[in-house]
Amino acid sequence: MTTPSAQLAALGLELPAVAAPVAAYIPATRVGDQIWTSGQIPSRGGKLLETGLVGRDLSPEVATDMAQVAALNALAAAADVAGGIDNIRRVIKVVVYVASDPAFVAQPQVANGASKLLSEVFGSAHVRSAIGVASLPLNAPVEVEIIVEV
Repeated sequence: MTTPSAQLAALGLELPAVAAPVAAYIPATRVGDQIWTSGQIPSRGGKLLETGLVGRDLSPEVATDMAQVAALNALAAAADVAGGIDNIRRVIKVVVYVASDPAFVAQPQVANGASKLLSEVFGSAHVRSAIGVASLPLNAPVEVEIIVEV
């Protein structure tokens, strides 16, 4: 079986540095054989890549890409606590919050950006929630949190 790090490399991706918290929380914590992450937004190098409401300020396609970036950030936070991505056995649950125009109802398609990436890296499916919200911190279009098994 291929390792998660090898799968990530095959996708041409690498884990970013763990994003510094923007408030009073930690990026991830371990409870038994699980690691729970705080919500992660689509940022690179401390810079938010997109802002606004999906369906008004940015397209679902861009938001889907942003969900993938946020998932990669969540994976980095989990891997940091796990002692490396290869110590993660599988993704258990993914929650994707989508800051949405009130008329936008395709949150599950946006969430697929996160789910597809995580499924490709770990070779298995997970349970998921895709939730439309009025706004997110820093005007981020998406926020992703994951629970993984180590």
